[in-house]
Amino acid sequence: MKRRHALLATGASGALILGGLAMATLPASAAATGCSVAYKVQSEWPGGFTANLAVTNLGSPVRGWTVTFDFPNSDQKVTNGWSATWTQSEAHVSATSLDWNGALDAGGSASIGFTGAWKGANPEPASVALNGVTCTGSVTSPTPSPTPTGGPSDPAPELKVSGNKILTASGKPYRLLGVDRSSGEYACVQGKGLWDGGPVDQASVDAMKTWNIHAVRLPLNEECWLGLNGSPNGTTYQQGVKDYVDLLVANGITPILDLHWTRGAYTNGPDWHCKDATATCQKPMPDAQYAPRFWTGVAGAFKGNDAVVFDLFNEPYPEIAADWDKTVGWQCWRDGGTCKGLPYETAGMQDLVDAVRATGATNVLMLGGLEWANDMREWLTHRPTDPLYSIAASWHSYSFNACATTSCWDSQVAPLAQQVPVVIGEFGQDNCGFDYMQRLVDWADAHDMGYLAWTWNPWGCSSGGVLIKDWAGTPEPGVGEGLKAHLISQDPYLTQ
Repeated sequence: MKRRHALLATGASGALILGGLAMATLPASAAATGCSVAYKVQSEWPGGFTANLAVTNLGSPVRGWTVTFDFPNSDQKVTNGWSATWTQSEAHVSATSLDWNGALDAGGSASIGFTGAWKGANPEPASVALNGVTCTGSVTSPTPSPTPTGGPSDPAPELKVSGNKILTASGKPYRLLGVDRSSGEYACVQGKGLWDGGPVDQASVDAMKTWNIHAVRLPLNEECWLGLNGSPNGTTYQQGVKDYVDLLVANGITPILDLHWTRGAYTNGPDWHCKDATATCQKPMPDAQYAPRFWTGVAGAFKGNDAVVFDLFNEPYPEIAADWDKTVGWQCWRDGGTCKGLPYETAGMQDLVDAVRATGATNVLMLGGLEWANDMREWLTHRPTDPLYSIAASWHSYSFNACATTSCWDSQVAPLAQQVPVVIGEFGQDNCGFDYMQRLVDWADAHDMGYLAWTWNPWGCSSGGVLIKDWAGTPEPGVGEGLKAHLISQDPYLTQ
């Protein structure tokens, strides 16, 4: 938290029929899903081709759609497209509906197409997806809404990214809806144990379930995990995190592990900023010395458990050290190294992605932007390379941030959400009300975004950022009551 101080080619006449899911704007209890996609190569010549796609909705009405696929050959490109907004990032291609063809009633179709280029070979993609769901040709019956109470539940789903959606292993679009649970980042270095005396037992998780919480973001401390500082540290700290993660997963709650506090002296920072070189505060960027090692250890510990999500660094702000030069800031964000104004060697987001993937871990990754993860304008341009294309954008939104209006969200964040999943990793307001947060969650719901409110800790709400009065989940008036009522009304499974 930022403190207020401050495609297929089968020959020229080839055609391929594929099915896929399409999500409607109706409630989960009313929405059937399903569609088919007919891809036809209209013509092909050395180095080029044209293709058409006919998308037919087989389920409940759809309001807005995106078709995605990956070219198998890195030299295959979309050069021009029609009847949709076409984009390509490396091998990944997206076609998003326009205002005039985004509505597909049951049995309705849309026809789109493109001109492409290729070198060497022009093989067909292995699959095509609609609204982030791999085409299967089947119709899916409505999924009942989960019961927002405690008691037995299915384990948290394994997750992946496809297009601009987070999906379950079975291909259902899924939103991360819940809260942040602070203390893992600070308690160990302040002599308060791992969870600051708060319970991490079944009763405390049952309290979360009465709010219909389906995701919990856990800030962590790199020095404690690596055994460099604090108590408990090393093996004991790691085991405590693993035990809590296992408990959450068993209860159907997605754990999001967040690297919150790291080493790195920021001696020339603003007066309000912590200048301690050790991991006792939020630094502008992760350190090259230990942050990649932290993620190697965390990824190794949870490799094979794709129900766990990794948020690679809490709230970057390297541009402040560079006199608010955002160009320098974004370069530092992605590439790390020696960054202007920072006296320590930094790890860029690419370094952290590489550290995770080198272990063989396939977990979904989250990455925040600049200005304490509130500025996302150049996120897509500087997105690190991920061989799995499984990265979501983590946006933080507080009432005191620069981008705190609907018009800013529409211009800066909504376009990003058309390309990649956006999760609001933290949000809140600078009093104990819920008016700003209500506007934000309503807007996020309309844009299929997940969100995690700060924070599930009973610290007493006097200036904002506290949701509960006790570990039993008694909501704080205003902020807690408002969030609880809203979460209970939501289903993490998307219906459009």
